[in-house]
Amino acid sequence: MRASNHLIGLLNFLTFLLSAVILGGGIWLSSRANNIDCLKFLQWPLIVIGAAIMVVSLAGFAGACYRNTFLMWLYLFAMFFIIAALVGFIIFAYAVTDKGSGRPVMNKGYLEYYLRDYSGWLKDRVVDDDYWANIRSCLRDSKVCSKMGRSFNGVPESFEMFSTRKLSPIQSGCCKPPTDCGFVYVNETLWNIEGGTVGLGTDTDCPRWSNDQQQLCYQCDSCKAGVLDSLKKSWRKVSVINIVVLILLVIFYVIGCAAFRNNKSIDNDEPYGEARMTKAQPSRIQL
Repeated sequence: MRASNHLIGLLNFLTFLLSAVILGGGIWLSSRANNIDCLKFLQWPLIVIGAAIMVVSLAGFAGACYRNTFLMWLYLFAMFFIIAALVGFIIFAYAVTDKGSGRPVMNKGYLEYYLRDYSGWLKDRVVDDDYWANIRSCLRDSKVCSKMGRSFNGVPESFEMFSTRKLSPIQSGCCKPPTDCGFVYVNETLWNIEGGTVGLGTDTDCPRWSNDQQQLCYQCDSCKAGVLDSLKKSWRKVSVINIVVLILLVIFYVIGCAAFRNNKSIDNDEPYGEARMTKAQPSRIQL
């Protein structure tokens, strides 16, 4: 009986540690929202769930150690809804990042990103004028494009070297013009527009490109697609961790139910594992 409660206390301590993992994932998304992905509302559900698990696990820990039935009931009741919320968040994260990915380009190390390849709730948020104004300002302040510059022995990298680079989705979509435009390379963020003839009539992003380092392709659909793909990769990484945490939480929850039954038996003055009624022993008749 005591060993069982000690086991549940240990499991709740491990649950507390798992909550730190979820909080860490939310904080990581928050750091990317401030510096890379620039969409600042997606991490909050994860942070709230992690904080709730942390608080509830402490209640379960106390309930198991002190054999407090009320705290155990509170722990099981709250954890059920937290697990349901985590399941909902995982499903939502996969649903809104289900479609869209970069397209390979012949003889290029980077991918090209097209907004028409993406759809759904997340795309609608990103392309919204008010949201995009904030995202564009964040991208500009993060200086993600100015950090692309490379030189070797004081010599800027050539077009051939640039073409072999594996650019991030935001670098590819926001910091250079689409390959279809056919602009002539000068450096990573400076292109000769007069030399472009290939895609001017077909790609609507071509006239949106600007060599102004404060503008570049921040108004391009390819930039919005790059942000969407970056968000997709971030959410998928966190969701994999959340699935592992969810499986462990369910296991701990089932064991917690057993501990709750144990504590109820103690409250009813029942030896754990024995039936309520036992066969009465016949009294001895003294002669």
